[in-house]
Parts: sequence; C-alpha cells; structure tokens
Amino acid sequence: MAAPINAAKSTVITTSKQMNVAVDGMFKKIGGDVTFDPAKPGAGSAHVTIDIASYDIGSEEYNKTLREKEWFDAKAYPQANFASSAIVPAGAGKLNVTGKLTIKGKTQDVTVPLTVTQQAGDQVFDGVLAIKRLAFGIGANEWKDTSVVADEVQIKFHLVVAR
Repeated sequence: MAAPINAAKSTVITTSKQMNVAVDGMFKKIGGDVTFDPAKPGAGSAHVTIDIASYDIGSEEYNKTLREKEWFDAKAYPQANFASSAIVPAGAGKLNVTGKLTIKGKTQDVTVPLTVTQQAGDQVFDGVLAIKRLAFGIGANEWKDTSVVADEVQIKFHLVVAR
C-alpha cells in the first residue's frame, strides 16, 4: 500500500555551480507517495511531486528570477514530477530506481541510485541524481552559457515515508 511522503521530514536540495562556486537551493514543498517492501523491492513504486515555486536559494530576488520563463517558468510548469517504472536491488540497503523525471514539460528516463534505511518506524530513502539543466530547458537565452552557470546539477534527496 502506498504511503505518503512526509514533507516535514523530507528534503530535496540542488547544487549547481555559478562561476565555479557551488550554489545550493531547496524545494520547500514536496509531495507524493512510495510503496516499498524490502522483501519485494521489485513490486515497489514511487511518485514524487515538487512545487517549483517553492524553490529557495536564500534570496527572494533570485528566487523570483528563477521562477521566471528563462529558468523554471513556474507559472506554466508549476510542478516537477518523478514516477518510477522499476526498483532493482543493488546490494545491502541499496536500490536503483528507474523512472521518468519531468521538469518544465520535458521528460527524461533516469536511474537514481539510493540507500534505504529504517528509522523510528519510517523508511528513509537517500540519494543523489545528476542532471543536465539544459536538457530540461532550464536557463534560456544568455543563461545557456555553461561557463557562467554549469550545465550539471546535483539533486540530493532525503525522503521519509511511514512504514
């Protein structure tokens, strides 16, 4: 049975490089659900939704810019989504979760390596996924220049789900 992601305990943080300096941002509104039985990992599934307008890099001025059309276009594309298609064991406490990631109306197949642990009645899924922002149309016009803002973005997630 699917269990909702505990948004209050979960985090999705991005790390990108601007002029070769790491810049972190956090999505403050996360939703979705996970079905996972460690005895039958292949029968599991995950669906994660992220509210694009909730992105925060620590400056409201920059946050507003990132919600505009050149970046995330939060009005036209209010959510990013991940829907799993396969969960495969990858060793003790490790999984590879394959699925479709949709950001700004563009969908790509991705495989997310993660660890799963049990903590105080919850299942905790931790992982990092590297994406190319330009493949999702993030950073248009002059922002396509990857010498200013790097193309690679690391998405670090910590998802907590009640068992």
